[in-house]
Amino acid sequence: MARPALALVLVAAFAAAPSLAALPDANPLPSAEPAEEEIDAEERLARAQFEASLSYRGGEIALGSDLATLNVPDTFRFIGPEDTERLLVEAWGNPPGGDRLGMLLPKDVSPLEPGGWGVVIHYEDDGHVDDSDAATIDYAALLSEMREELAVVNPQREEAGFGTLSIVGWAAPPRYDATARKLFWAKELRFDGEPENTLNYDIRVLGRTGVLVLTAVSGMSQSEVVMARMDEVLPAVEFVPGKRYADFDRNLDEVAAYGIGALITGKLLAKGGVIKGLVALLIASKKIVIPAVIALGAGLKRMLGGRATA
Repeated sequence: MARPALALVLVAAFAAAPSLAALPDANPLPSAEPAEEEIDAEERLARAQFEASLSYRGGEIALGSDLATLNVPDTFRFIGPEDTERLLVEAWGNPPGGDRLGMLLPKDVSPLEPGGWGVVIHYEDDGHVDDSDAATIDYAALLSEMREELAVVNPQREEAGFGTLSIVGWAAPPRYDATARKLFWAKELRFDGEPENTLNYDIRVLGRTGVLVLTAVSGMSQSEVVMARMDEVLPAVEFVPGKRYADFDRNLDEVAAYGIGALITGKLLAKGGVIKGLVALLIASKKIVIPAVIALGAGLKRMLGGRATA
């Protein structure tokens, strides 16, 4: 039986039933606590089953096709592209896509717990980034640029059903290590309808013909822990020989159409003004959605006497 019709039958049955006040000898209604406990247990089981399905790895990881090497810190674990997609989309409620290379997750907390967080890794192959503007960047102006860009991105987010977001400010201002060719910063984001603001801690590793992008996602309540732990991640990833920044050959390699400032804003403009940073802005939230869906389904099943709801 279709769900709408069945719902009408349930409503009619309750409407036709005599009130409890008219039945003095009736047994009192059972407490709702067992049902709540059962739902909690199902949520815990759903989280455990999902996490058990993830293939965790450690040690030295090859990122991409002969692109870079990740030496997983002892306090982290790594999942590959497919598991990363599942975690971000199915469990955390992010949009699909993005060609991620993998994800780092701390060992001391489950990614499906409220305190869980992770570092998403992908690669932008837009060419060799000139870092000559690194020492002269106006970070306040960059913040204004990002807010202006969100005015363009937010209608697309709403149309896709993901709600709007705003940038509260820098959680940690940008810094560039000219020797290691690594750029890092943190920003505080506010997602429409979310009770807690979100932290994005970003690392960019400059290479011969592109940039490795690492983004840590967590709630702002975890910001101090996450930013401290990212100190472990910063030295853990390097391009392989031949793909490093110093291997750039001006006669062979393309130069990116943007510099360090654009890496921070996410405003990676291609021909025609296409905002390529849209993907990075979309993959910025963490909401545990799978346990809630499973628990809802279980609740409906109990209400309907164990029958299928289709």
